Order: sequence, then C-alpha cells, then structure tokens
Amino acid sequence: MVTPDFKKGNGLIPVIVQDDETKEVLMLAYMNCEAWLKTLETGKATYWSRSRNELWIKGETSGHIQLVKEILIDCDSDTVLLKVDQIGGAACHTGYRSCFYRKISDGNVEIIGERIFDPGDVYK
Repeated sequence: MVTPDFKKGNGLIPVIVQDDETKEVLMLAYMNCEAWLKTLETGKATYWSRSRNELWIKGETSGHIQLVKEILIDCDSDTVLLKVDQIGGAACHTGYRSCFYRKISDGNVEIIGERIFDPGDVYK
C-alpha cells in the first residue's frame, strides 16, 4: 500500500477535505502517521492539531464528524485528499459549512458560506 511520506513535512502532511457528494472543499488540516493510521482504522477523519499539539477526531466535540468515503494521495506522496460525508452539515469550527466561507474581492471580504450552527452553543 502507498503511504504518505511524513518525512517531507517534518512528520506532518496537509490534508484537503472535500464533500464526497457536492465536491465542495470543506477544510485543510494536517495528519501525522498516527492520525493517518487512526483514519484508516476507524473510517473517521482524524487529524493532528498543530495548535493543541494533539490528535483530534473531527467532530468529537461538535458531533459534526467526517466519515471517509475515499482517500487519494498525490504523486509525491506528501498530500492527501479525503472525500467525506460531512455529518451535521458543518466542517468549520466557526459554524460554517466550509472553512472557506469568506471571499476576497477588491480588498473587501464577503461572507459567501452558510452558517450551520452557533459555536457558542456547541463549544461550551
């Protein structure tokens, strides 16, 4: 089996997360080898939190988990694309469906995403 080359990124690789049905890009996260193996084992997207310096299962707190439908690895084996079923409708911790909910146009920021939940209600 092909496995990511974790050495290239000092133990971490970027992971692009895409909705399996709509093809919308939901987020970018990072995996270490442990997160990679946990994702393969459970079928739930598991990442490495650079800010908390720990493993995290997406949606563990919010309930908005990501069930992995397909895994693709790039030609250099240093980036992964996860196609997921986004349970609960929101991937972003700010409550939006996608982390890419802001559009920059002519120096202005426009909110183009849909807010699914209030983070104050979810992350108490």
